[in-house]
Amino acid sequence: MAKAYDVVVIGSGPGGYVCAVKAAQLGLTVAVIEKRTTFGGTCLNIGCIPSKALLHASEVFAEAGHKFDALGVEIAAPKLNLEKMMAHKDATVKSNVDGVQFLFKKNKIDTFNGTGKVIGAGKAAVTGEDGKETEIEAKNIVIATGSDVAGIPGVDVAFDETVIVSSTGAIALPKVPEHLVVVGGGVIGLELGSVWARLGAKVTVVEFLDTILGGMDGEVAKQFQRMLAKQGMTFKLGAKVTGVAKDKKGAKVIFEPVKGGAAETLEADVVLVATGRKPYTEGLGLEKAGVVLDERGRVEINSHFQTSIPGIYALGDVVRGPMLAHKAEDEGVALAEILAGQAGHVNYDVIPGVVYTSPEVASVGKTEEELKKAGVAYKVGKFPFSANGRARAMLATDGFAKVLADAESDRVLGVHIVGFGAGELIHEAAVLMEFGGSSEDLGRTCHAHPTMSETVKEAALATFGKPIHI
Repeated sequence: MAKAYDVVVIGSGPGGYVCAVKAAQLGLTVAVIEKRTTFGGTCLNIGCIPSKALLHASEVFAEAGHKFDALGVEIAAPKLNLEKMMAHKDATVKSNVDGVQFLFKKNKIDTFNGTGKVIGAGKAAVTGEDGKETEIEAKNIVIATGSDVAGIPGVDVAFDETVIVSSTGAIALPKVPEHLVVVGGGVIGLELGSVWARLGAKVTVVEFLDTILGGMDGEVAKQFQRMLAKQGMTFKLGAKVTGVAKDKKGAKVIFEPVKGGAAETLEADVVLVATGRKPYTEGLGLEKAGVVLDERGRVEINSHFQTSIPGIYALGDVVRGPMLAHKAEDEGVALAEILAGQAGHVNYDVIPGVVYTSPEVASVGKTEEELKKAGVAYKVGKFPFSANGRARAMLATDGFAKVLADAESDRVLGVHIVGFGAGELIHEAAVLMEFGGSSEDLGRTCHAHPTMSETVKEAALATFGKPIHI
């Protein structure tokens, strides 16, 4: 008789593998179904991890060419070896996916390679490359299948991952394009666009909204756009893309102003379509099993991650909320705890977001726009990196930190940072907000000097009183 599991997880991305590991740590018998030959999902294989490897490598290349001399380090002009850079990326991916495989073995988690689907309560199935379907019994089934490239609404886009590419193709280009057109001014488009801009490509970003990083703090987005423009990136905002197609020279992107006007055409060697992602539910058998989806194709869940069918759960990109790996991880831990009879919980008000460009952009909590819309009275404190001693020493003076606090209670409601190391600095604010801290709590906490973190302290000081160094 086949083994029956306490938990079967479909998908081994950050949400799926973390849920599986935590459930096993809590004493449950666990199996994972993964369609790829390697574990880790989009994030580890073709998303977060490889893109960060290229972002770091390209930043080092740009620094060697533009900053070293000012620091008294004289070298010949750096030469790009793209093949080696890609090898570094691939080695980084392998290290991470092998790490997940090790965690599965360490925690005695069984794995099944193939396409998973839900048959109904208590039963899942996996279809291998040979087409053979194997049923798996489980008390609980977790759908953690992540997301897929969304494409452009109303526009037929034929991805060949060579000339017209998604993020998958954009992390594996064989040479630096002369002109890269990025459709979409969100996180993915700006990160990958900045990689190729630093390596020598002309980069043009075409965005439907009148701002980049829609949904992030407006003031941060505006200053960040100016920083990217200084780095050579060009922006076409308020532009609706109506066509993307290959031609003899490469590809072309046709767009027209949202507010009216003549259509324009951009010629490009490569076009990166980075207009967001959609939940991956195709072929999972959800409709037949009775699992309800919402109007956006996401799996509907209650506060305990349960779908419309008892014993079937979902988390990560396939459900409501921001499509972030760390959000999925926290949900994976919480769900595992719930399945083990504990009280799992995720605080959705304190989920940081980071854009891993140079400089970085990071945010946690509410933006000014959201607070104004909600009618919340708030205070603002800001402090520029240019007034920070460590930032001056590192030639990293672009950017600022902003703290938003409740006008009456001083409780911090949001923190937004654009500048060097913002992705690390933001967690100081996240911990503060997790415990309901005030700007005064943060401003009166002793910070080591000189550090970049003092920018956050001074922004907090500016929120309830006055900063010291401006």
